[in-house]
Amino acid sequence: MTRRRMLGLVGGGMILAAGGGAGWAATREPQLAGRPWQLAGTYEGPRERALSWALLAPNPHNRQPWIADLREEGIVTLRADLGRLLPETDPYSRQITIGLGAFLELMRMAAAADGYRVEIVPFPDGEDPSELDGRPVARAVFLKEPDVAREPLFAQALARRSNKEPFDMTRPVPAASLERIGDVVRGTRFGNTVTEAEVVALRALTREALRIEVETPRTFQESVDLFRIGWREVDANPDGIDFTGPLFESLRMAGLFTREAAADPSSQVYRAGLDAVFANADSAMGHLWLVSRDNSRVGQLAAGVDWLRVNLAVTTEGLGVQPLSQALQEYPEMDGLYREIHARLAPEGGTVQMFARVGFGAVVPPSPRWSLESKIRNA
Repeated sequence: MTRRRMLGLVGGGMILAAGGGAGWAATREPQLAGRPWQLAGTYEGPRERALSWALLAPNPHNRQPWIADLREEGIVTLRADLGRLLPETDPYSRQITIGLGAFLELMRMAAAADGYRVEIVPFPDGEDPSELDGRPVARAVFLKEPDVAREPLFAQALARRSNKEPFDMTRPVPAASLERIGDVVRGTRFGNTVTEAEVVALRALTREALRIEVETPRTFQESVDLFRIGWREVDANPDGIDFTGPLFESLRMAGLFTREAAADPSSQVYRAGLDAVFANADSAMGHLWLVSRDNSRVGQLAAGVDWLRVNLAVTTEGLGVQPLSQALQEYPEMDGLYREIHARLAPEGGTVQMFARVGFGAVVPPSPRWSLESKIRNA
C-alpha cells in the first residue's frame, strides 16, 4: 500500500483537500483516507489534473520528493524537495531521481489522456552527479494537442501498487508475461528471469543485501526514523513507512512497538521485522531489472520513466511487484554485493537502476491512510 501527502498550491488552493471527518478518529484510522485516488483528475486546470495523477507515482520510502512550480503559464518546473532525501541508503540521490522520473511519466500519461502533449526537458540548467540541488530536475511544457497518442498503460494508474506481502509460491510466473512487460520499456534495458536456479540465487543475494542494510545501524535507522506507527502518526506525517491497523495499534498502545524497539537488535520487534523482510525476498517467483547505459541524472530519470511503465504493465498482467534494490545502494558496506549484482545482471556494462521481485499475490486495495505532499509554488 502507498499513501500520499497533500498536493497543494502555495498561495491559493489545493490539489487534494485534507478531508476525513470525525468519524475516522473513532475507527482509529488516519483521516486522509483514499482521497488521492478518489480525486485524481478532478481539477480544473490541465496541469493540476495531470499532477493529481502524478502524485500516485512510486518513489523510494514514499518520500514524495517533488516540488512543482506553476509560476510560468502552461509549464510545470519540477524540483527535488531537498528535505526528503535518503542520505544514508541513497547517498547520491540516484533512487530519488528515479522516483522523480516516474512522477514525470505519470504526469505525461495523464496529460495525454486529457489531450495535452508534454515536452519535457530534463535538467535544463545542468546536473550534478554527486548530489541533487536546487536546480530544476525537469521543465515540462503543456501543449494542447487533441490527437496526442494515449497510453493504454494509464488505465492501470489507480490500481498500481507495490506489493509488500509474500507471494504465492504455488503459482509460477509465466515467462510470456515478463516478455510483454519488457515490451513497454523505452530508455533502459529490461532483464528478467523465472529460471529456478537463477531465482534461488537472486533470493539469496537479496536476503544478504537486506541483512546488511538492517544490520548497519545508520542505514537501518534511516528507515526506522520514517516509521509511522499508528493512525495519529500517519495523519501527522503521511509519508514514510506505514504501520497501521488493529495489530500495530494494539502493539503501539501496549508500548511493544516503538522506534526504539525496532532499532534494537536484541528486541523481538527487530527480529520479527527482519523475518518479515526475509519472507518477502524468499517468496520471489521471478525477478526483473532495469539497466541504463550510464549513471547520469538523465539516465536515472529515464529509468524512472521505465520503472513506472513496468509497474503499470505488471498490474496489467495481474502480477505483483516489489522493488528490492538494496544491493544497488552505493554505501561502503554494500560494495561487495553491488559489484556482484552488476556482474550478474549487467555483465555487458551499464548501471542496474532497479531490481524487483515478481509473483502472484493478493490484490492490494487503495490504502485509506496514504496521502501526499507536493508543494506547488503559484506566485
